[in-house]
Amino acid sequence: MAEQTKTGRGAVSRRSVLKSAAAASGFAAPMLNFGAFQLFAKSPKTYSAKAIDLVNSNLVIDMLSVMGSLSEEMGALFSEKPQLKDGFRISPEQLEKLRASGVTVFHPAIGLDTYEEALEFIARTNAYVADYPEDLRRIDTVVDMEKAKAEGKLGFIVGLQNSNHFRDVDDVNRFYTLGQRVSQLTYNARNLIGTGSTDRNDSGLSDFGVAIVERMNELGMAVDVSHCGDTTTLDAFDVSKKPVLITHSNVRALAGGHVRCKSDEAIKKMAAAGSVMGITGVRMFVRDKEPTTIEHLLDHYDYVAKLVGVEHLGVGSDMDPDGYDDIAEPAYSKLKGSYKGSYAFRKKIDTDGFDHPQKIYDLTEGLIRRGYSDADIAGILGGNFKRVLGEIWKPA
Repeated sequence: MAEQTKTGRGAVSRRSVLKSAAAASGFAAPMLNFGAFQLFAKSPKTYSAKAIDLVNSNLVIDMLSVMGSLSEEMGALFSEKPQLKDGFRISPEQLEKLRASGVTVFHPAIGLDTYEEALEFIARTNAYVADYPEDLRRIDTVVDMEKAKAEGKLGFIVGLQNSNHFRDVDDVNRFYTLGQRVSQLTYNARNLIGTGSTDRNDSGLSDFGVAIVERMNELGMAVDVSHCGDTTTLDAFDVSKKPVLITHSNVRALAGGHVRCKSDEAIKKMAAAGSVMGITGVRMFVRDKEPTTIEHLLDHYDYVAKLVGVEHLGVGSDMDPDGYDDIAEPAYSKLKGSYKGSYAFRKKIDTDGFDHPQKIYDLTEGLIRRGYSDADIAGILGGNFKRVLGEIWKPA
């Protein structure tokens, strides 16, 4: 949501997984507690050995996630001289949170309006490797994902939540060369490509938008329609010769008809294309009433699995490790105020139980409770997005 205008699995023993998790994160060794484990010394929460095994032995991909701190990012954005603030930095403390999250690959895309802003953001994202060469790896292919997991590094995919920076079709080539591998066609408003989810009407993809999708297909850049309006979303699936991603959206039927969520028709189109939909933890996209908990978030997984199959599900948390509700004032209120009323913000933005750095473990516990098999959970955690990105991206 953050905007700038705002498997094969090898046999792994329980003991080896727990020891490697503690060593990799720098946290104290887990503590046995009636069959559950306290995975992190700074958190009293316990997780089952099965959940820990599933997270730590599989590739975990969050297809929309902020790697820095939303509090710092929003604070910099709304400061007196935002151009002098590095709101996208990853502090050493934040790096530890990322390592403790259980996520292997992040997609820290944001929404931007101009070519110049996009250049600056992609340059800053690429510089993460210079900041932490021993810890971070840019992901250009699925082979890079496998290498990041094997090396114990965190991977990041360069992407944007808007395609305003494509002034002409050849700009797709320019940004691909700079490392961009995913581009959302529109943010919430209309642009030259198509229409966003909160615009008053939706005429679908323009001729220019069709040409952009075709060039993205040709190069192997993934098309994302998470924030697109309904007609633009459906058009993208019809036009694209490669699977179109929904990196971070939820089921409209479960969220009171929220415009940022996807209709059953769009979800079926996504599945027919062999693609994947990442479910978010943004509160008003999960439920339109209180309470809104991780159990309601899990309902979205169940709904999509029943409608089109579990192989089309993934994770797109749409937040930083801590979530939105930790953003300090006045930036928190200004963030809410930068969206149209149709976003229907309530007192909180995060979903209860999915609002802290180890939330992927809570999601995994929930999927276990709901009866998903180990193989299905491995797919949801990352295997499904890895599969579809392998079909979209060019091989190494």
